[in-house]
Amino acid sequence: MLWFFLSLSAAFFVALGDALNKKFFARDGMILMAIARTLGPLPFLVAFLLATFPPSEFLARSLAAFQNPTFLKTVGLLLPLETLAILLYMEAIRVSPLSLTLPLLSFTPAFIILTGYLILGERPSWQGVSGILLVVAGSYLLHWPTISKGFWAPFRALLREKGSLLMLGVALIYAVTSVLGKKAILLSDPLWFAGTYFVILGLFVPSVLGLFFKPPLGRFLRSKPKGVLLLGLTQALMVVCHMKAISLAPAAYMIAVKRTSILFGILFGGAMFRESHLRVRLTAASVMLAGVFLLATA
Repeated sequence: MLWFFLSLSAAFFVALGDALNKKFFARDGMILMAIARTLGPLPFLVAFLLATFPPSEFLARSLAAFQNPTFLKTVGLLLPLETLAILLYMEAIRVSPLSLTLPLLSFTPAFIILTGYLILGERPSWQGVSGILLVVAGSYLLHWPTISKGFWAPFRALLREKGSLLMLGVALIYAVTSVLGKKAILLSDPLWFAGTYFVILGLFVPSVLGLFFKPPLGRFLRSKPKGVLLLGLTQALMVVCHMKAISLAPAAYMIAVKRTSILFGILFGGAMFRESHLRVRLTAASVMLAGVFLLATA
């Protein structure tokens, strides 16, 4: 059961990181929120890599991976997609309640089923279709308080909520990056890739955003070092728990448990930001999670 507790820990640290990012950096805008999320984990991940791999082994694994053209192409596709997803993600949690936005990440496995059917011709099972329907039903229940305005009111409310629409975009991008990430892991090593890729991402995102948007990065880091490091620690712990758990259990089960982050996110939203309608949104998120478990075992 170690994999289960590690997966649950990864879920907790995902939600805690989102809440801390919103609390400390929402006023700074999505660019600096994205930089804090990716730059903060760097010192912890570097320490993790140094503690896990002897220098000679790390160098050998790095040379083997980066000399593989397929691996390089995969990482080259991942980095811009991850950057876009992080920007949309940060803006979503900045402008809308956590309890409305985070549950919509449940659409990622549903999108994977649908894209597999549309692109590869893979026919979803009845269990997979049932999972998708539960995810859609849960998204409807998120806006249940608007039902007095008519049957379609929850869907209209979903479309009007900027953060919800942005998070649906994130879920769609994650449906692609999850496949690419799995491919990169198969071409390398789970623990090596976890540490190395997120270090690269932590350098890539601030560099690209700094080039195009020129944020006041120096002043930002000097003014909020504790917030950046605390957020970075949660993200680094999430990565380590994630990779250790996925090495102990089937990926589908591990990801399904990790999606309980949406429940933690709703609880953090209520505790830290006094978000409303928590009972309804916890119920909706539970329905969506049931759909995720069906999709994971389909």
